[in-house]
Amino acid sequence: MKTEKLLSAGSTASERKALKTEGLSAHSKRPETFPSERSSSARDYHFVKWDSGSRIRVIAGAIVRVLILSFFFYRSFLAFVPLSLVGYLYYRQKKKELASRDVKKLESQFREAIRGVDAAIKAGYSVENAFVQSGKDMERQFGKGSFICEELEIIRRGLVINITLEEMLGDLAVRSGSEAIEDFAKVFMIAKRFGGNLSEVIGTAVETISVRIETRDEILAAISGKKAEQNIMKIMPFGILAYVGISSPGYFDSLYGNLTGVAIMTGLLAVYLFACFLGDKILTGLEEAG
Repeated sequence: MKTEKLLSAGSTASERKALKTEGLSAHSKRPETFPSERSSSARDYHFVKWDSGSRIRVIAGAIVRVLILSFFFYRSFLAFVPLSLVGYLYYRQKKKELASRDVKKLESQFREAIRGVDAAIKAGYSVENAFVQSGKDMERQFGKGSFICEELEIIRRGLVINITLEEMLGDLAVRSGSEAIEDFAKVFMIAKRFGGNLSEVIGTAVETISVRIETRDEILAAISGKKAEQNIMKIMPFGILAYVGISSPGYFDSLYGNLTGVAIMTGLLAVYLFACFLGDKILTGLEEAG
């Protein structure tokens, strides 16, 4: 989403020029121009916030995977120690996936929040009171514990102690790492500073963010089938090994308990892990492109 496109609604050429000269390009990932008045309770969305049991499930998943690799490739649980690196990498990847999932959820909720802000401004509220009113609406829609309700409550408390709305939106943009929220915060700051038509700017932002989220959801839906296929392909080698081992006991015995067998199985394990890594990398790239 281009910041200039959002600012074009209800703004002048001088405002758009200021956007460029102040270095607020939409391509910057961490907006240095945003002051950060962070509340002690404000969340950094770059890191996953574990809920009850989720960390245990991820750790258990990592342990199970390491045990399966140890058994099928070496028939020795002594291999658990060196293969624990695989479990650690799985744990780290899951943390990234969960954090990314939370950002996507926040973006969807943020779209509804600024849609409510737009409606409140058109109803005659000031922009600050519009955000407070939107917080009440979001509480009814998503629940008090939702991401957006927590963020709008931080904004409400900040307004009480005279922190500007621009500062708090900028801080949210930095903490979330969301390009959509970052673009909105930049445009809002410029429009507020130069007296742009906030209602038109916010309306345009809602439309642009909606298009981005819908495009992202379409991409995710398109690759969900590929993800399922990839997960099946990851499991299939172990299914084949288990079937042959049960139907023909001793068939693989020559591959275990000797240096030659260990070397062969280590090579096969490396190929398997590389294929899994490559497949995950491709799918992750497609998701991020959305």
